[in-house]
Amino acid sequence: MPPFVIPGILIVLFFIIVIANVRIVPQAHAVIIERLGAYYTTWKTGFHIKLPFFDRIAKEIIIMEQVVDFPPQPVITKDNVRMQIDTVVFYQITDCKLYAYGVTNPLFAIENLTATTLRNIIGELDLDATLTSRDVINTKMRAILDEATDSWGIKVNRVELKNIMPPKEIQDAMEKQMKAERERRESILRAEGEKNSAILVAEGRKQSMILEAEAEKQAAILKAEALRESKICEAEGEAEAIRKVQQATAEGAKMLNDVAPGEAVIALKSLEAFAKIADGKATKIIIPSNIQSLAGLASSMSELIKEDK
Repeated sequence: MPPFVIPGILIVLFFIIVIANVRIVPQAHAVIIERLGAYYTTWKTGFHIKLPFFDRIAKEIIIMEQVVDFPPQPVITKDNVRMQIDTVVFYQITDCKLYAYGVTNPLFAIENLTATTLRNIIGELDLDATLTSRDVINTKMRAILDEATDSWGIKVNRVELKNIMPPKEIQDAMEKQMKAERERRESILRAEGEKNSAILVAEGRKQSMILEAEAEKQAAILKAEALRESKICEAEGEAEAIRKVQQATAEGAKMLNDVAPGEAVIALKSLEAFAKIADGKATKIIIPSNIQSLAGLASSMSELIKEDK
């Protein structure tokens, strides 16, 4: 065998051993290293070389947040209703050493802890409270699980009740109850609508009657005002007529006084006044003596005028 073969084989073996013990840890991952069977260190993200034959990789861990969906768990409520609840747990590994050595099977431990915690919480609630208190149940479960998993290097961020499945007969009863409730609300809404409609109709009728009465009142006021104005105008017209008659009479008397009428003219005017007074209706008229002579003179003159014709 040539003398350079053995050194070459050793060099090749050295490189193979080195390459075999080189490890690159990716992002959001961690590696637990044991030396001679005991925990030695935790490799984070980056380039690492372990000691051959002494160090070994005990566990590879994902340190990003993870989600685990547990199968439905049977529970019994306070009012003895059996149902199944499906839960989802969001957790994250915060201490790799505790996670690797704190519990044998962390996920199995979390599942069983979730089931027992859920049974304890639901056992204190009745059916209606269980269906309407999801946020309360989620908060209580998260607090209990987070405290219990601290020693395992796990932090529970959220717990959600994914699905609550009551028995078939309970579901049918709930559907009937919901249907009856919807019908009741519909009846109430219909009655409220009819009530509001009747109120609006009555209010409209009331407003109409008020407006009609107000219109009649205004019409009566305007009619009375117009009648008053008419009477005022009529009275003013009569007063003006009387004033003009009196004015004409006064002017006539003044003119007569100005021309100094004789007794014959005065007598004729008196006869004309008596004629107007009689107007064919008086049966007896008393005529003064001085006017009687003038009346005889007037009749004689009229007969002479007829004879001449």
